[in-house]
Amino acid sequence: MARDRSRSRPILITDAAEDPEKEIRRREIRYVAMMLTRALCLIGGAMIVVSKPPLWGVWAILCVIGMVLLPWLAVILANDRPPKKRQHYTPPAEVPTQPSLPPAPHDRVIDAD
Repeated sequence: MARDRSRSRPILITDAAEDPEKEIRRREIRYVAMMLTRALCLIGGAMIVVSKPPLWGVWAILCVIGMVLLPWLAVILANDRPPKKRQHYTPPAEVPTQPSLPPAPHDRVIDAD
């Protein structure tokens, strides 16, 4: 039975993938943080329009840009997974073969005499 050489190598714990539950949790936290920032842009934009501070138009445009771009970025980053680790292919080492002996002649007999 032929042995699978790829399974004969030990697996290093440092090469293991991140726990899927932890990865999803991290992505959810990033999504919620970005959506909270969007909500702050909405509230800040409303306050800027009502109070009309100096350069209120610039601040209002920045808030609108944040309200439009943040949901798009939040969805893209929430669905983004870490890249898969590239597996380097190492060809199996060639097994050195023993040099074969020349065939023994069958007609030659060695006697003790």
